[in-house]
Amino acid sequence: MAVQALLEGEAEALTRKCIELAQEGDTTALRLCMERLAPAVKSRAVNLTLPAIETAADILKAQAATISAMAAGEITPDEAATVASVLEAKRRAIETVQLEERVMRLEQQAEGKR
Repeated sequence: MAVQALLEGEAEALTRKCIELAQEGDTTALRLCMERLAPAVKSRAVNLTLPAIETAADILKAQAATISAMAAGEITPDEAATVASVLEAKRRAIETVQLEERVMRLEQQAEGKR
């Protein structure tokens, strides 16, 4: 916070100086400016057509589509892994809901027999 307070009001002057140094060939200043102008891309939106996922069985179809897209070079292996992890989370959610429904039915049956 102390550093922030010291820099307050100086941002424009410091930015201008950094730009001037970059223009004069200072590679560190140039790298700093470029990192701000064009930051490294950490991830990108993936345009991937997947089937509707209503059941855990639908996950297999979605995984197959993901693998096909990766094999065709439409998405990277890292992007495919990210999609696969999202599909796995969806599978777990579906299974959790199904398990909850089964337990509820069993509890209702057990209460009915009492």
